[in-house]
Amino acid sequence: MKNCLIIDGNSIINRAFYGVKPLSTHLGKPTNAIFGMVNIITRQLDALKPAYAAVAFDLKAPTFRHKMYTDYKAGRSPAPEDLLAQFDDAKQILTAMGLHVLSLEGYEADDIQGTVARMAGETGDTHAYILTGDRDLFQLISPTTTVLYAGNHETIPFDREAFCRKYEGICPEQFVDLKALMGDSSDHIPGVAGVGEKTALKLMTAFGSLDAIYENVEDPSIARGVREKLLRSRENAYLSQTLARICTEVPLGMSMSDLAYGPADNDRLWQLFTDLELNSFISRFRLQPSKREPTVCEANVCEYREAGAEIFPKLGDKFAFHELDGVFYLSNGCEQYAVTDGLTDLAPLFRAGKTVICYDGKTLYHALRRRGLSPECLFADLSLYAYVLNSSAGTAPLSSLIANHLGIAYEDGTPCAHHLFAMESKLYEEIDAIGCADLLMKIELPLLSVLAEMEETGFLVDRDGLRAYGNGLFDAAERSMNAIYDMAGRSFNVNSPKQLGEVLFDELKLPPPKKKKSGGYSTDADTLNRLRPYHPIIEEILLYRQISKLHSTYALGLEHAIAEDGRIHTDFKQALTATGRLSSAEPNLQNIPIRTPLGRQIRRYFIPSEGNVLVDADYSQIELRLLAVLSGDEAMTDAFLSGQDIHTATAASAFGVPPEEVTPELRKRAKAINFGIVYGISAYSLADDLGITTREAKEYIESYKATYPRISAYLDETVASAEELGYTETLYRRRRYIPELKASNGMVRAFGRRVAMNAPLQGTAADVMKLAMVNVHRALKTELPEAKLLMQVHDELVLECPAHLAPRAAEILRREMEGVATLSVPLTVDVTTDVHWMK
Repeated sequence: MKNCLIIDGNSIINRAFYGVKPLSTHLGKPTNAIFGMVNIITRQLDALKPAYAAVAFDLKAPTFRHKMYTDYKAGRSPAPEDLLAQFDDAKQILTAMGLHVLSLEGYEADDIQGTVARMAGETGDTHAYILTGDRDLFQLISPTTTVLYAGNHETIPFDREAFCRKYEGICPEQFVDLKALMGDSSDHIPGVAGVGEKTALKLMTAFGSLDAIYENVEDPSIARGVREKLLRSRENAYLSQTLARICTEVPLGMSMSDLAYGPADNDRLWQLFTDLELNSFISRFRLQPSKREPTVCEANVCEYREAGAEIFPKLGDKFAFHELDGVFYLSNGCEQYAVTDGLTDLAPLFRAGKTVICYDGKTLYHALRRRGLSPECLFADLSLYAYVLNSSAGTAPLSSLIANHLGIAYEDGTPCAHHLFAMESKLYEEIDAIGCADLLMKIELPLLSVLAEMEETGFLVDRDGLRAYGNGLFDAAERSMNAIYDMAGRSFNVNSPKQLGEVLFDELKLPPPKKKKSGGYSTDADTLNRLRPYHPIIEEILLYRQISKLHSTYALGLEHAIAEDGRIHTDFKQALTATGRLSSAEPNLQNIPIRTPLGRQIRRYFIPSEGNVLVDADYSQIELRLLAVLSGDEAMTDAFLSGQDIHTATAASAFGVPPEEVTPELRKRAKAINFGIVYGISAYSLADDLGITTREAKEYIESYKATYPRISAYLDETVASAEELGYTETLYRRRRYIPELKASNGMVRAFGRRVAMNAPLQGTAADVMKLAMVNVHRALKTELPEAKLLMQVHDELVLECPAHLAPRAAEILRREMEGVATLSVPLTVDVTTDVHWMK
């Protein structure tokens, strides 16, 4: 049996648009609906491997139904502009994938789908599968047609048996008459006024069809009120039946053989996905164009087995480097040299003053170090160039960069040093055009070697102490679990949300939250926190979860990450976050939970080597200082310039008390407002955070705005600018594109506004820290080479040095971090020295 896949184009692209978070090219062209649609359809193509495939779309022109009933589909809201803008590209992509895109004036997409399904059934050897999110298509279910209903979380196949289970008492062929009775407000089909789904199902179950209902309208089983409604709306009922029935005789002028699936036009797909910056599909479908323009000179490959100084003049001070399977390819843009041996002889190429164009420079740095080299060159890492162009896009694979910027197909496993050389100048031109050349050249590229050295150095860990800490956590978790069992009256799997929900809500009768779609109760942290006042078991469960995570993720996880040298060598991700912040992985040392005493203990086991100490420098309230700078608010600026504690100053002004009368509670509230305001915090959220009424929270926020009037105006201006331009910028011109601001969904747009408020602050803080790291590293190299940077966490830098040199190290840290920028509000740094990382 062959398969025929019939796709409801309008339905699937709509579902994809609302189901996928906003996504766009760096120029702001929306692509989320296309991304979701391709994923949904590809899953079915892979599963069904159809012999035939068609996608039906509606046209704007009126159909026979509009001519029959002028109010048909009247009053529908127009589709969002961001969705409409994706239809043409979507149709081109579907065609290039080998599917047949069908539309016909006078008919709806449903009619085309019904017609193709009928044609497939009449072949005698083909089964039709209709992929849709519209229940109207259920009427087409038959022995030769299955509807694949695309729900919110999964696609559910509906054959005749599944339909009858869902709509107990009726069959697919009766679905039209059911709709004739109950109507359809979305399509403006009138139905029988006053008859809903429950009554309609009851009538259909009893009599079987619309005709039979009216033939037996006087039957005593029909209530008088229902009878009167039926009689009053007889004409509308039959009109609705006609409107609801899908036409399966659309004059398509083609046979099933004309709808054969494939082959795909890979060249066209590559171009479309490249233009739309949907690089994941290029990799997923292994796309590459078969033809290309010679935009890069073809390399003359000269092999040197014992390479030496003879190639230095040919490469100059700027060259591209690409390592592949132990062979080193170097290019000056016109010639590419393959070096199979003697890399150590090339040490002069990696000295200071040289620029090495590469991809993934940190990996190259570590490879050179393993071969005994000490690179001092500038690594012009093209992944960082792409990151500066669009930080929201994540790390682009090398093949995508070459494809997007040179128009050349590239497969992994191919030498490409000459491509890298050509691409560097093109990317730099784009970066310079948007004013980000300094961000690239003064911050991101110099930082690469700093991070590489930090990774190589690693952070020493007290393995025995960490293991003892983990054993203590294990024992504490056991005690906590037994306490939970005592309060519950029985033992159960505390880690099972289902079993925990049964204990809390079915047995202990705590106020239950709304059930999840899966049917069970939610037992997440938010739910449990709301239940704290109702039973002491909640506090114990939260403690157990905290202890268990500390044991598994940190005590055990960190111990397993300790290398042979006794140090943890984390991987700093430089081009990952949309804000510009660094992140840490394998293991993540930035997520150590330091807000609780038990979690903070973990840092105690990060130590210096013998005779050394750790010097820790932390920017003080950097984001609030930057808020004062960016907003130009005089009151906040004056508070910082006068050396006041900003939270105390805020509390005094906002709550109308003298600074000396500000209590710890008032300061806590002021701190929550200070940090919450730049995230667009609502009165409801602030009230929840502080345990106060929404009215009180609203008064606090209004008082804050009155205290610092320019801040509110600045945030509004920032959002308005982002809505107009599509992005925000930091003081250092780092852009963050925010497609969410143009989303049709109000909640997504609200999220976009909050991002716009915070991105310039968090991004500028990230830029300041990165530049400070570059400057600190440079100063240590020349003034205190015995000191080594170890760690960066948000606004904090940690270095290790001999104990007697700690004062000098602290001086350098403070000088370089505070002097990194001259602003209207000075940056200040708190510096501490200790024999462990715990403050």
